[in-house]
Amino acid sequence: MPILIPLADAEPGNRALTISLFSAVVAVTLYITWWASRQNKTAADYYAGGRSFSGAQNGLAVSGDYMSAASFLGISGSIALFGYDGFLYSIGFLVAWLVALLLIAELLRNSGRFTMADQLAFRMKQKPVRTAAATSTIVVSIFYLLAQMVGAGSLVGLLLGVKSEGLKAAVIVLVGALMIVYVTIGGMKGTTWVQIVKAVLLMAGTVIITFLVLVKFHFNLSDLLGAAADNSGKGEAFLQPGLLYGKDLTGQIDFLSLGLALVLGTAGLPHILIRFYTVPDSQTARRSVQWAIGLIGAFYLMTLALGFGAAALLDTGKGSAVAESKGNVASPLLAESVGGGADSIGGSILLALIAAVAFATILAVVAGLTLTSASSFAHDLYANVIAKTKPDEKTELRVARFAAIGIGAVSIALAIPAQKLNIAFLVALAFAVAASANLPALLFNLFWKRFNTAGAAWSIYGGLISAVVLVFFSPVVSGTPTSMITDADFSWFPLSNPGIVSIPLGFLFGVLGTYLGKDRSSEARYNELSVRSLTGAGAEGPAKH
Repeated sequence: MPILIPLADAEPGNRALTISLFSAVVAVTLYITWWASRQNKTAADYYAGGRSFSGAQNGLAVSGDYMSAASFLGISGSIALFGYDGFLYSIGFLVAWLVALLLIAELLRNSGRFTMADQLAFRMKQKPVRTAAATSTIVVSIFYLLAQMVGAGSLVGLLLGVKSEGLKAAVIVLVGALMIVYVTIGGMKGTTWVQIVKAVLLMAGTVIITFLVLVKFHFNLSDLLGAAADNSGKGEAFLQPGLLYGKDLTGQIDFLSLGLALVLGTAGLPHILIRFYTVPDSQTARRSVQWAIGLIGAFYLMTLALGFGAAALLDTGKGSAVAESKGNVASPLLAESVGGGADSIGGSILLALIAAVAFATILAVVAGLTLTSASSFAHDLYANVIAKTKPDEKTELRVARFAAIGIGAVSIALAIPAQKLNIAFLVALAFAVAASANLPALLFNLFWKRFNTAGAAWSIYGGLISAVVLVFFSPVVSGTPTSMITDADFSWFPLSNPGIVSIPLGFLFGVLGTYLGKDRSSEARYNELSVRSLTGAGAEGPAKH
């Protein structure tokens, strides 16, 4: 029998236990943030954690940053609802790390300081390139933040038995406020330690659930998949492509577009890119990516057990808690199920632990994203474009903190109407925008001597605008019952993910801008950038205090 566990029916004592454990994790992360804030003395401390983290520490932090609410809540929910099609997210997110390792991690660490724009500005004109890169960073980060906020609303709504969108909106506001506190007080050092703690907790929680799910099926994956297919009500179709995107030509192209965005998007995600600046040298950057790949690889393999376990053990049909949340509460409900059920102490404890881990996941990731956006605004836009004279470090850091408040407010406002969307899907949109706007410019700058300032600006703006416009006119925003806007239809673009169109456009605009732009001064520093990016010669070492 499928097990549907509405938390609203749980015993009050069990819910008190759940909320107590949940609150304890939030308190611990706030303490870490306060502790780290006492060590922030310079811009390098705030932006890059003093470049003091080891490969293992940064690998844990990178994986903590990457294994977001989309990974833990959204992917398992997508698999629970759509089987094979949902598992593409796991494959895409994992394979994407090979692109980051081979093309970006070490080269970026060698050729930048604090933000993605530093790498581009090394041989380009400062103002146009920094303005474009900062704009792209903020837009991509806000897309990614939407997913975390929606996940927080679903999770806390589950914990408190809240079903109204108004109360979930209040939860989103609360998460936004906590996120702003983390960033304005803790900076990169606090955020990194929160991400390290969160990564350890998330891996431990996922291992426990995976083990308990496999115990129920006697460690037989075939039995697990069979039970999931049977309980889903879709039979063999559940284990084959087509449930999420359909088997027609448009659906297949949309599926390909999603895969392309996932695989190429990681190497363009600003909040992942700046993590490579928190280590002392390029070798440590490479080691941190290797650590991250091991942790992330193990985690995404376990999402098979989370997703198919939820499909096998929970009610995922129309009207169920899993379906109503678009799959976002599948993992916490699965934890409660394998722990003994809604009325059991074991189920309540496991639900509390998993919910607390998921919430710590959300807080850590939103802190990293907000810090990335605020750093880019203060360091790239304010310090290098807006300010007429170079500001001192204290002024720049003050601007970063105010920027964090503004970006947090925008994210909260946009997340409230996005509550009906699956969070793994929302993150996939962020990947598409990152791959379209950031990746072409980064690769061209590293490997094409002729590439110039106009090419960088065209590439970033062209990829960014095309991706955002196509998303706006897609079924994601209007035209279907699950769109953000349900009472209008202006969805002339048929695909839900724009990557297959916007990513090639990003590269094309880069080429066009380069050849149409007359400035060739960027070629003079290309050889210097190549030597620096490949060897580390001249790369900035640990910050001196």
